[in-house]
Amino acid sequence: MSEDRYKARQQRIKEEVDARVEAAQEERGLVLVITGNGKGKSTAGFGIIARATGHGQKCGVGQFIKGTWDCGERNLLEQHGVDFHIMATGFTWDTQDKTADTKVAQETWQYCKAMLADPAYDVVLLDEITYMVTYGYIGLTEVKNAIANRPPEQTVVITGRAAHRELEEMADTVSEVRNVKHAFESGLKARKGIDW
Repeated sequence: MSEDRYKARQQRIKEEVDARVEAAQEERGLVLVITGNGKGKSTAGFGIIARATGHGQKCGVGQFIKGTWDCGERNLLEQHGVDFHIMATGFTWDTQDKTADTKVAQETWQYCKAMLADPAYDVVLLDEITYMVTYGYIGLTEVKNAIANRPPEQTVVITGRAAHRELEEMADTVSEVRNVKHAFESGLKARKGIDW
């Protein structure tokens, strides 16, 4: 491609992007869903929390499923004023006790609902909450209502596999992380600083 054709093409792309940026005038908090079977959903959610924290925004995290072990994200972000509420039972296949898991999920959810109702929070991450909805530990309608009734400037990030269709429908942005290859499938152990 000649230099002139390249410049003309890039100018057209710039004009299209500039027009779309100009047309996007609404400002409000967003709902983001990061789902799929691939690795990186929580990592992406924590990346948003790190970015917002870096801009001086108030952030909170409700962490479901994981929680009984050292967490690099929590170690760093708590030092910068990010509030964490952790289910702290580990994976549900570890406990095999639905009653106990439901109770702890509900306790964590109460903290999350308080954050979702508090206009002081700019961003709230509901990490791995999709499992809680799928397993029936937390009702879908209750989650949807809390998100729908949050302060208008607050952004909510939902992570986890198999996000319910209704959560995806209410979201402004939905990203699906696809599994192509995973080290664990080759027998490699999870690594501190990479996986947790």
